Amino acid sequence: MRLFMVIAILIFAMPMTGFGWAEGTNILLDPNLMCKKTRRLRGKLADICRHDSALLKEIINGINLGFRECEFQFRNRRWNCTVLRKSMRKILMRDSRETGFVNAITAAGVTYAVTKACTMGQLVECSCDKSHVRRNGGQPQMVNAATAEAALERQQQAAMLRQHQLPHRSHNNSNSNSMTDLSLDRQRSGHRQGGRRGRRKFWDNIKFPSGEWEWGGCSDNVNFGLRHSRAFLDAKQRQRRSDLGTLVKLHNNNAGRLAIRDAMRLECKCHGLSGSCTVKTCWLKMPPFREISARLRDRYDGARKVALRNDGNSFMPETPHTKPANKYQLVYADDSADFCTANPKTGALGTQDRECNATSSGPDSCDALCCSRGHKHRVVTEWTNCNCVFKWCCEVTCEKCLEHREVNTCL
Repeated sequence: MRLFMVIAILIFAMPMTGFGWAEGTNILLDPNLMCKKTRRLRGKLADICRHDSALLKEIINGINLGFRECEFQFRNRRWNCTVLRKSMRKILMRDSRETGFVNAITAAGVTYAVTKACTMGQLVECSCDKSHVRRNGGQPQMVNAATAEAALERQQQAAMLRQHQLPHRSHNNSNSNSMTDLSLDRQRSGHRQGGRRGRRKFWDNIKFPSGEWEWGGCSDNVNFGLRHSRAFLDAKQRQRRSDLGTLVKLHNNNAGRLAIRDAMRLECKCHGLSGSCTVKTCWLKMPPFREISARLRDRYDGARKVALRNDGNSFMPETPHTKPANKYQLVYADDSADFCTANPKTGALGTQDRECNATSSGPDSCDALCCSRGHKHRVVTEWTNCNCVFKWCCEVTCEKCLEHREVNTCL
């Protein structure tokens, strides 16, 4: 199953050419062989491939994490994000909303895995994010909501400036004017997107504690994860001429990464005698990835269909008088396939023999999942664990019970 998952990833990670297919397979299954056989790699992607096997391992872990979450989030829908090679390969050849979600969730997965590896000390080139921790004459500096927000803004501006100066952003194509950027160019030109302080910031969602506290602990280094997710997943597309498929992919990759950044939360710990909170230490932490994937699934449901503008460097809503998608929303260019019946041309596996919920009114209902074809009902007998008891220490013993379960499957 892992082999199928990795092979399926390659389709969207590299261009849809014979060379891209072979190259993608090598970079995920055997990075050393990839570097020996391929001399076309340039920039940060080449550095990762040739000199940073630990980082490459975390990138692959992140891609697989994204696919596992994709399967979980769509397990009860007509399209269940199967990682079977023949199906996923066909799905990812079109710029549908399914492809958009796969691109977003895997970009988020890479960001998450690389960031977590930094926090756990598994990568030599990064560690916890301590850029917002300031010392005053060797003493801890206390902050409040206002001073902490100002420090985070300075940190984010510095990170965006570093990203703008990366080599792969200085090539001569005009993608920097597309909707895939992190609003740096708009910020420099004074563009304001509305709202209390112009553009939306990730710390707008952070609930700062009242009073004063001290920055401490081990904050997740999300900016490192963002940079390397972008360097690995976006490199090939940024070297190509602008087309709608490239712009859509870059936009959805970025939306997936921003879903990680904007979900950062503040965790705090109190210090003091007898449980008092004389001093409070706080740090930034990513939420569980399940929360991120659920948020991206909701954005899949609200994805916007787009078309290429006349300038060829950006996209616009396909339907007139429709509000343009912002950088947090998912977009797509092709309509989804009909996943009710199997179709090898589109990669649809159909829903025949899929288990459905006869009492549900959601997408897992028998009427919706079975595409109004009807379903069959049967009772199955299964052995399950029951009457479990915890024994000190540390053992759980269970009995085996025979259980009857009702099962409904699509015709």
